[in-house]
Amino acid sequence: MRSEFVVPTDLDTATRHPRAAAPGEPVGEHNPVCYGCGSRAPHGLNLRTIAGDGLTVWADMAVTPWMEGGPGVIHGGILSTAFDEVMGAIPKLLGANAVTVHLEIDYGKPVSVGSTVRLHAELLGVQRRKIFTKAVAHLGDPNDSLAIAHAVFVTIKGREHFSDYVENSRAADEYRPHFTP
Repeated sequence: MRSEFVVPTDLDTATRHPRAAAPGEPVGEHNPVCYGCGSRAPHGLNLRTIAGDGLTVWADMAVTPWMEGGPGVIHGGILSTAFDEVMGAIPKLLGANAVTVHLEIDYGKPVSVGSTVRLHAELLGVQRRKIFTKAVAHLGDPNDSLAIAHAVFVTIKGREHFSDYVENSRAADEYRPHFTP
């Protein structure tokens, strides 16, 4: 697999936030009703992302029949969501709130329904507000990848960024107190 993703050469040094999840601990959901990680998303992936060493994370995803795209294989959009979710946990290790601004995936091999995919993500670097990440999906051997993804996240001020949308959330009653002046 080959990617056209280019990481800038003038990256800033990044360090793990002192209150970030320790290696082996769950990073935690960012929204209880999130399609990717939310524990209260009845039709979601419910991914549980685990902090790794340094600035890495990983998650396992059982590929179940409802995820089928082509006959017997996962829908590429489901895998895309899983990549976005796992790489989106990297900013949390930095103590940052961030949103995806660029996501690209190189699909290499079909992912069979019934398999369990491991997604491993790492920080490539930061540049001002941009956070560059990479992730690999595999079935146990990271050197035998099924797909590789790259993403850029940009840090935000959560209250400002989401304030116009809180009322649309299924968790609006929980969020409303945090968004009122």
